[in-house]
Amino acid sequence: MTLTTERTALINVRVFDGHRLSEPRTVVLDGQVIGTDATGARSVDADGKVLLPGLIDAHIHLHGVETLEHLTSWGVTTGLDMATWPANLVDSLRSVDGLTDIRSAGLPVIGPAGPHSHFGMPPEAVVSDPNAADSFVAARIAEGVDYIKIVLEAPGAGGPEPAVAQATVNAAHRYNKKVVAHASSVGAYALALEIGADFITHVPNGDALGPDIVATMLAQAKVAVPTLTMMHALADHRGNIDSFAAASRSVGDLHRAGVPILAGTDASVPPEGLPHLVVHGDSLHHELELLVAAGLSTTDALQAATALPAHYFGLTDRGVIEPGMRADLVLIDGDPIADIRATRNITQIWCAGVEHTPATRNDTSPRTS
Repeated sequence: MTLTTERTALINVRVFDGHRLSEPRTVVLDGQVIGTDATGARSVDADGKVLLPGLIDAHIHLHGVETLEHLTSWGVTTGLDMATWPANLVDSLRSVDGLTDIRSAGLPVIGPAGPHSHFGMPPEAVVSDPNAADSFVAARIAEGVDYIKIVLEAPGAGGPEPAVAQATVNAAHRYNKKVVAHASSVGAYALALEIGADFITHVPNGDALGPDIVATMLAQAKVAVPTLTMMHALADHRGNIDSFAAASRSVGDLHRAGVPILAGTDASVPPEGLPHLVVHGDSLHHELELLVAAGLSTTDALQAATALPAHYFGLTDRGVIEPGMRADLVLIDGDPIADIRATRNITQIWCAGVEHTPATRNDTSPRTS
């Protein structure tokens, strides 16, 4: 990492504009933002390489500063955390100079007996009374969260009761906060739609969502973060890789219907005793490959990790390469529109103008499934 934000002019670089690659041009990095004036800038010849906006992983879990280092080294310059506690840990990882910028849900709402009740969460994560939902949300707001997370389960599987889930969404919306709902089963997905969650993260293995749920997602203008990387890893870990076909099919159905799809991985450092299924950084590139295998075009997949999460999560200063935006940039050798795997061929990274050399690659992850 080079801890300097001197003015730099990248010349002879092809820019991904959200739809296509430009002819070779010049992009100016002026401190932490993209500028227009190359006067006095250090000149770097990109030799026709491709410049992407910094990638955004729309579903991670934080662990420590090493989380940010791993993300940055793979060109993931923004991470949207979907459950990390305590609040002082989250605070310590906000706005770390030169490393991945984060947003966080802090502590999520869980049920009294679902799988997440065994993940070592503090007692206040369990909300059993609808009347307690407002105080839970207020406490998260006081901690500075960016959105609210609720972990839904299939009916009878120990997740929050529907009345609690509804009260949580209502409280969050009163505070002008969006709600991200964990839903890894068809029943949980249906509940997420019933209570009006804004984002639904994960997509079920084994059972496709079906046309009614897909149509409701579109009609209610909901956004999907399917985390295919995690669903693939879970299917493989459980010895039932064939079940992943339903998850991939659901993503294709959602996309063809016009439901926005965001790239997220569910990368985490799990509690001791649980398998480490998805690593930070590398996994987002696998997610792009799985999205393409599910039916997204390469351009759609790139948007799912750049402009779309920036738009839907209100990150108005990133996601595209334009003057005035954050200088979050990834330089790659290859054409990702022709082959999405080219996103792995990173030669340089800038995170708010701070230059990084990518990590040494030891790429053994599967390409598509």
